[in-house]
Amino acid sequence: MATVESGILLERPMPYCPGCGHTVVNKQLDQVVRELGISPLDVIVVSDIGCCGLVDGVLGCHTVHGLHGRSTALAVGISLGLQNPSKKVIVVLGDGGATIGLQHILEAARQNVDMTVIVQDNMVYGMTGGQVSGLTPESLKQDRLPEEEQVPAFDLVQLAHTAGAVFSARVVVGAGVKEVLREAVETPGFSLVEIVEMCPSYGIRKVKELKEVMPYPEVVLRQTRPIRRVQFQQKASLLESITAIPVQFNHRLEQRLHVLIAGSAGEGIQSAGELLASAAMAAGLYSTKKGEYPITVGTGFSVAEVILSPTPIHYTGIETPDVAIVVSADGWNKIQSRLSASTRLIVDESLAVDKKQPMVRVDFRGAVGGRSAALAAIAFWLQQEEWFPLEALRLVSRNRKYAAALEAAIAKGQQLSPVG
Repeated sequence: MATVESGILLERPMPYCPGCGHTVVNKQLDQVVRELGISPLDVIVVSDIGCCGLVDGVLGCHTVHGLHGRSTALAVGISLGLQNPSKKVIVVLGDGGATIGLQHILEAARQNVDMTVIVQDNMVYGMTGGQVSGLTPESLKQDRLPEEEQVPAFDLVQLAHTAGAVFSARVVVGAGVKEVLREAVETPGFSLVEIVEMCPSYGIRKVKELKEVMPYPEVVLRQTRPIRRVQFQQKASLLESITAIPVQFNHRLEQRLHVLIAGSAGEGIQSAGELLASAAMAAGLYSTKKGEYPITVGTGFSVAEVILSPTPIHYTGIETPDVAIVVSADGWNKIQSRLSASTRLIVDESLAVDKKQPMVRVDFRGAVGGRSAALAAIAFWLQQEEWFPLEALRLVSRNRKYAAALEAAIAKGQQLSPVG
């Protein structure tokens, strides 16, 4: 159980380069939380892409990991949704994320949303090789972009103050950071702390040199404004428009079952997973379904994670699957490292699967084609295992688009036999 004394940092090695300023800042933030008597359960850290975002793995509080530059926007939603001064919403992002998401920072400051933004400014993109950001001083730009006209860095603290932040500060990493962070976290409303840090790999390595090259001096700016509040309205739940799946069949599952369905994008993997999860509900089971596929969506792998359980499901992750249904090489290449010796394998006959564990090979693709192979494989598996009647799968398929094709794939899968 998290306690005030435990702080927000776990007893794990810091995930940064030796000498990185992020380590110092994280430890000082942890001290601030302890000294203020804040429970880790009342802290929500929203992190960004970049070296600063590695903090998630060493935190013992609530964490949300955002897209590059978007962590402030996520934190605004969290803070306005909570509207609870005992909860501390803290954004951790780098100088790259701060300039990519500058408008989000200024808007949060303008509205004076109750949150703290910590900008870990090592003056470069440290994770990708030391490229310049909007906060990089001109002296560093000359080393990296000598052929370009030098443009002054943003004065982020002054911008935030002008936009409406009630507390804005710039401080060089070191002993003075903790007190600045403490005031920022304690201050109701929007606060921003820019901490100028070392980057031992691509930036400045010594504190003395930081002070010599930083484009703007250390400063603390304060002002008084009312905190942004929102008015909540009670509206109908979106769930009310969803028709519940009535229980019409029995099942014989006695414990939770983790199923991976893997294949190629565009071949109905996600739809097949949804049908399996829906059929399980029609048989009185609890079920969840999550999808994974590349950003290209229409090419590469597609994986559906389905959990079937006779009891409520509180965690929807699958570490090691009990069953893996694989109908293409794309799917196999994606999930093979997740399998264990106990995973039951059902694979398409066309795959070159180099596994010593027992598996069932069936010519799904040859029988129904690539677009229906996953659903046919699910029908085959249910016919073999009899966890619940195959009729449940047919039932949930009848109201779907291309119902006739789905029914044909189920019927064919029911008739298939293992190869060899």
